[in-house]
Amino acid sequence: MRRILTAVILLLGTLAVQGEDYKTTPEYLALRDSMQHGFNSGDSARFYPALQNLEDYLLEQGDLHAYYTQRCNEVVFLMNNQRIFEAYKLARQLSKELQERKLDKEMYMAYNMLGHLNRYCGNKETAKDLFKKVIKMMEKAGYYESMPPIYLNIVNVEIDDDPEEARQLLDSALAIARKYSPERVFDIESRRTLSYFNAGDMDHFREGYKKYREGVAQGKSSVHGRSMEIYYEALEGNTDKAVEMARELLSDDGTEAVTMIYERAGRWQEAYQSLKRQTEASDSVNNVILSNTMQGFRDELSLYDIERKTAKARTITMAIIIVLLLLLTAALGYIMFSHRRNMRLLKRAYERALESDKMKSAFLQNMSHEVRTPLNIIGGFAQVLANPELTPDASGRKAMAETIIKNTNIITSQIDEMLELAKGEAAGEVRKDDTVAVNELLSLLAASYREQTSPGVVLNVASQLDDSFTYVTHRDLLKRAIAVLLDNAVKNTTKGSVTVRAEASDSLLTLTVEDTGVGIPAEDAERIFERFFKLDTFKTGLGLGLTLCRNIITRLGGNIHLDTTYCIGARFVINLPISEN
Repeated sequence: MRRILTAVILLLGTLAVQGEDYKTTPEYLALRDSMQHGFNSGDSARFYPALQNLEDYLLEQGDLHAYYTQRCNEVVFLMNNQRIFEAYKLARQLSKELQERKLDKEMYMAYNMLGHLNRYCGNKETAKDLFKKVIKMMEKAGYYESMPPIYLNIVNVEIDDDPEEARQLLDSALAIARKYSPERVFDIESRRTLSYFNAGDMDHFREGYKKYREGVAQGKSSVHGRSMEIYYEALEGNTDKAVEMARELLSDDGTEAVTMIYERAGRWQEAYQSLKRQTEASDSVNNVILSNTMQGFRDELSLYDIERKTAKARTITMAIIIVLLLLLTAALGYIMFSHRRNMRLLKRAYERALESDKMKSAFLQNMSHEVRTPLNIIGGFAQVLANPELTPDASGRKAMAETIIKNTNIITSQIDEMLELAKGEAAGEVRKDDTVAVNELLSLLAASYREQTSPGVVLNVASQLDDSFTYVTHRDLLKRAIAVLLDNAVKNTTKGSVTVRAEASDSLLTLTVEDTGVGIPAEDAERIFERFFKLDTFKTGLGLGLTLCRNIITRLGGNIHLDTTYCIGARFVINLPISEN
């Protein structure tokens, strides 16, 4: 559809100025060619300035026919770029201006645009009726030289349903072109040759293609040239090449052409798949909506014939009604705006309350389990130690004391995590003025966690940094973030190794903690940073460690993520900007 619209409107615009003295001036030719290049390329930044310059020039010459033809070009440009609703609004404005200026002879332009819009939306019969009405209006106005493109519009609508009528219309267009606009003859003959391919008449298509090539050798060109070459390749049996050319060169028409090429080649499965894609595209919701709006546009054009006969009193009455409707619309719009704003505020408040309730429930659920278990252990061993009837030996008392201390540390760690997370969320700007020797910090942390590793697990530090390398940040926060990652790695690794890596570029310090443990599914790469989320509910902890870690790294100006390409365990990567230090 896009190529056809391009040909019809641009040729119409070109011929509209024939017979005028200015049409041969270098200034006009430069403006016209600039607009045509912008139109054909589909480049909005190039088309609109060129169109404005050409329209201004035509108004200076007093040629309203040519000026409104260019206004039609703008409508078609929007349709070519699938901006249908904008095209519809612009067409309505064009209709209104033609009515206000009483340009009865030019009203066929509005009906022509309506025909294209209806055809784009799939209303074939309505489009055909409108194009026929355009031909009658052009005959009455004497615009014979511009009538062949309108015949081609009807051909494009009728070609699939009634090929014989389409060929008769092509003959009519050809007869008019030979008499009034011979420069169109070659293009119309090319379109007739294409109709033979559509109908499966390959002998006539081959004969027409031969004449087309003779014309090209003489320096002639046709907007249908790309389709001619594509279908000729299909005729020669080069189906795949023809399909590739159609998809590359025909844009919106490519799918329809591909379907027909596969059909002619007898490749029915591929023809079916192409037809399915073509059908899905044409049945879009936007086309249904636009089809409904077309009726309003058509009614507006019908009112044109009535409004010329109305009295001045009715015009004033209509103006008053319009003003009242606008005021009512504005009032309703304000009420709806206020209602929607209040509903948005209520929805946000509800979502915050719901989130708060969910967080409270998750907090209580986790705390009731994670705190009760170590407290029960501490209480049990305390009762044993306090019972004079039980006399455990020294080694037994030592083991009980160590267990009590261990569970006390678990509770302390959990409370510290909650307090640190709350403090981090409430805190503002973070002080970053500690000079940290990175290798030294990593070595100290690794040493403190080696005794907590499972038997046989090795904890390594593999740094590419010099021992003299320092990084200016908040030491305690950075240490806490790395400690969380080490704690997770040690807990979830029962064999293999845990490795801490460090490297730096000109602008980035990268710290990595990787292990050969149970690993984390890729689909949970972000969920693990959510509050209270735990992959294994039987593991100790509140599920706040990684949340706290991301909070800290974000406050330090960096980011942290799980490397989902690492497949033998888990790898967490911290990136900190050096440029900010």
